[in-house]
Amino acid sequence: MLLSINSWWASMEVLEKIYWAFALPFSAVFVIQLIMTLIGAGGDGDLDTTGDADFDVDSDAGIGFQFITLKNFIAFFTIFGWTGITCLDAGLGNGMTLFLSIVAGTLMMLLMATLFYFISKLVESGTMKFDSAVGKTATVYLRIPANKSGAGKIQVNIQGLKTLDAMTNSQEDIKSGSMVKIVAVEAGDILMVELL
Repeated sequence: MLLSINSWWASMEVLEKIYWAFALPFSAVFVIQLIMTLIGAGGDGDLDTTGDADFDVDSDAGIGFQFITLKNFIAFFTIFGWTGITCLDAGLGNGMTLFLSIVAGTLMMLLMATLFYFISKLVESGTMKFDSAVGKTATVYLRIPANKSGAGKIQVNIQGLKTLDAMTNSQEDIKSGSMVKIVAVEAGDILMVELL
């Protein structure tokens, strides 16, 4: 078997050897990378740390469109190698083979960058949108004092069931278990409610 591999390798032209040298190792790395991505063992950027920070993060813009990455280079050289081998086997000239290999590899990089860009957009930010609560009904969890004299708690379904602070302009306290309607948001995260 070893002799047949040696004779197969010796019968190739230099350009074909170069394409095989790209195709085989990069394909192996590509398959390993794919398996690790599917089982969640690599490249997700999770890091457990503890400590204090001196700054606030206003927003997360996501990863954005990233064309030049390690994953994209691996995909480029995988497709580059296999396209070159295929073109040479089809009898195309060296110049056309090189051109088609580069185009195919670049298209693969573009496809992967676009795919990861749109996948990153599927992630929820997790930021509570209090304005979306206006108009919804809720259940009083802890008594809400009258005339905005203090805050109580309500349970409302906003991005899942949440227990949030609430106040009322009503002349009477709103008791636990009562149904209320959210009419406004004050001070960023205090919900104004009225009895239904």
